[in-house]
Amino acid sequence: MAQRKVDPITFAVVKNALDTIVDDMAFAVMRTARSPIIRDVLDYSVTMCDAQGRILAQAKTVALHLGAVPDAVDVVIKKFADNVQPNDVIIFNDPYEGGMHLPDIFMFKPIFFGDRLQGFSVVIAHHCDVGGRVPGSNAADSTEIFQEGLRIAPMKLYTKGNINETLVEIIKKNVRLPDLVMGDLDAQLATCNIGERELVKMFQRYGEENLHTYFDELLDYGERLTRQAIAAWPVGTYEFTDYIDNDGFTDDAIPIKCAITVKGDSVKVDFAGSSPQVRGAINSTLSFVKSATYLGIRCALEADVPNNAGVYRCIEITAPEGSILNPRLPAPVAARALTGYRVVDTVFGALAQIAPTKVMAAGEGGNTVIALSGYDKNASEPFILVDMINGAWGGRFNKDGVEGVTNPSQNMSNMPIETLEARYPIVMEAYGFAQDSGGAGEYRGGLGLVREYRILAEEVVAQIRSDRSAHAPYGLFGGLSGAPSSNHLRKDGDTKPLPSKFTMTLNRGATIRHEQAGGGGYGDPAKRSFDLIEADLANGKISQAYAEQHHHVVFKGGKIDREASSKSRGTQS
Repeated sequence: MAQRKVDPITFAVVKNALDTIVDDMAFAVMRTARSPIIRDVLDYSVTMCDAQGRILAQAKTVALHLGAVPDAVDVVIKKFADNVQPNDVIIFNDPYEGGMHLPDIFMFKPIFFGDRLQGFSVVIAHHCDVGGRVPGSNAADSTEIFQEGLRIAPMKLYTKGNINETLVEIIKKNVRLPDLVMGDLDAQLATCNIGERELVKMFQRYGEENLHTYFDELLDYGERLTRQAIAAWPVGTYEFTDYIDNDGFTDDAIPIKCAITVKGDSVKVDFAGSSPQVRGAINSTLSFVKSATYLGIRCALEADVPNNAGVYRCIEITAPEGSILNPRLPAPVAARALTGYRVVDTVFGALAQIAPTKVMAAGEGGNTVIALSGYDKNASEPFILVDMINGAWGGRFNKDGVEGVTNPSQNMSNMPIETLEARYPIVMEAYGFAQDSGGAGEYRGGLGLVREYRILAEEVVAQIRSDRSAHAPYGLFGGLSGAPSSNHLRKDGDTKPLPSKFTMTLNRGATIRHEQAGGGGYGDPAKRSFDLIEADLANGKISQAYAEQHHHVVFKGGKIDREASSKSRGTQS
């Protein structure tokens, strides 16, 4: 790393200014987007890159998106190296040309100052529909990418501020909700414009050469802090294997195997031994695997490490070609997020051997996606609900897992019932926690969520992408696994179990119930404090039977007898 002279106060101001810009951009998306999956669920990301495509700052949005930006911007730079001008806007979604899955449309706006390219304003948004065989374009049971929707290669949506009408018409003709899709693209553009405006202000204030010096120093600063942290880790290779239940076509478990090698001040993460690519749409592009891996390792670093491309310099990632983590065309990838979540869980499992106080036991396994689509208002108006259920964290070395929150790899939100019921012909019959679902430990896992949907439309296409029914979230250091997930259909007074991944047609009155997995526990359950057990009992999070079975407590008169419980545990109160 080059030694350069910078003023530390100016350095801090520049760093915080970039962080403020991307956070302002994030709020702009939320305020201007049309579809609930962006506006309410918050499935979008923003970042700012320099002219080389290096991430300078990223907003507190979906972190699992952002590590894929370096590969995406490389594609943009190579394709448009000599053909970008002020007010150009480039979009694409092709997973095999820089993207992740088709609903995630990338938008890049080149930023100019002094007639020279200075950087890119970037917004990634999950669109409610991009065509394909199933509404929502996110089905886990597609078998090739050609079924999944409209593939957009990197191309200009705007050239010198003039819209590409041909591309717009192609998009409109291939999606089920063109007004929402075009409205969300407008929201992405408005947000890119904010990033452009504010970065140009920084160049006006500090000057081109001076500001680039601070950008370089900011990236080197991120690299230095990361290398400093890794250098303190024990040298060696640490392995962990986790599993996806199935691909929706067979019951075969799908292994995700990770080996982290710590050597000096860098790490290599190798996924050799992971499953070959599968028939179902849970394959993940290598760019998304990189993103999940960067994120997992970043979680084990200190909070003051900046989230920029300097962190990535210290991490090498490999996955076999033709595997579920690096598939070959035309493998389907629509539900690839599930595999990204499991990559994070697997990386955490290996990191627990390296930095045990920095990672948590497995959470719910990633959000569950429930998509319900059909026609409302006398079968004349289409609707597509894509509901992402965000559940539980695993226990940590000194804290319980939390519940009803986003997976650590995301920054998303559960859609409010009021929004859902007001917009869609659906009634939410239940929404709450599943008692006893958190894995027992000295620090227990968070409780899984329950959501139950009753159909009011005449006919609905229902899709579910869930997991962790056959392979529950793991515990760490003696902590127990969380409860597994489950799906049930109630129709005409009968209730029957459903698989973890499916697409089916339902009629009015049918009810789907999803119980999400609970987080794994951390540490020996017999060491859990009586105060924490009593608080969980009082809040209804655990039952008396759970406390007796897992924490070895003795009840007398409906209350914990601490003296008898201590003897039962073989300890002193």
